[in-house]
Amino acid sequence: MSYTYEYPRPAVTVDCILFSIENLRQEVLLIQRKFPPFKNSWAFPGGFVDMNETLEHAILRELEEETGITKVELNQLQAFSKIDRDPRQRTISVVFYAFVNKEDCRIKAGSDAENVKWFSLKNIPCLAFDHDTVLKTATEKLNIKIVGD
Repeated sequence: MSYTYEYPRPAVTVDCILFSIENLRQEVLLIQRKFPPFKNSWAFPGGFVDMNETLEHAILRELEEETGITKVELNQLQAFSKIDRDPRQRTISVVFYAFVNKEDCRIKAGSDAENVKWFSLKNIPCLAFDHDTVLKTATEKLNIKIVGD
């Protein structure tokens, strides 16, 4: 049986933070967005959850589509629900993270990513959406002290 509600509902999205921390080199993987909003801006890989998939399936799909990366064990960090985090519509994003060896990750921009690149945590470009807040929250929760470089 299906139900219809007369009130608006937010969309659900997923985002992925991949950290590579080796020796004193601390990096995070970002994509350069190919389409609006925030065209050409850097962001975490991610996107909308389809009606027929779980959060876990959605983030693995988005990560592969945008970066070419597969077979990563992701952990759920937190949900982000700032009212105006996406100019297209009301969204709530569930953010996942993993620590990886970047040498094991063959990256290739795909889908709606113009480019994909590792960035030093000490030299992060201006990020799309609320991803600067997301990164700050992740480093604090995961107790990552930004050093080196």
